[in-house]
Amino acid sequence: MTFKYNPAGVCAKEMHFKIENGLVEDLKIIGGCPGNLLGLSTLVVGMEVKDVIEKLKGITCGGKYTSCPDQLASALKAYI
Repeated sequence: MTFKYNPAGVCAKEMHFKIENGLVEDLKIIGGCPGNLLGLSTLVVGMEVKDVIEKLKGITCGGKYTSCPDQLASALKAYI
């Protein structure tokens, strides 16, 4: 089953992810910086959800209070 998350405070508009046995199996991010988000998606696939949250929570972007990686951590926390 794929889950959808609408991030806030970032350029990305939607995050679609699939979790299987506690691992990120797939991640697609719509909107935002294509290269960076493709890189982020590639890096987290196969990782444990809790590890992704731990590594990405609290990252900011420029003067913003959040970032796409931080929003992914929020999405995964909401999933849990």
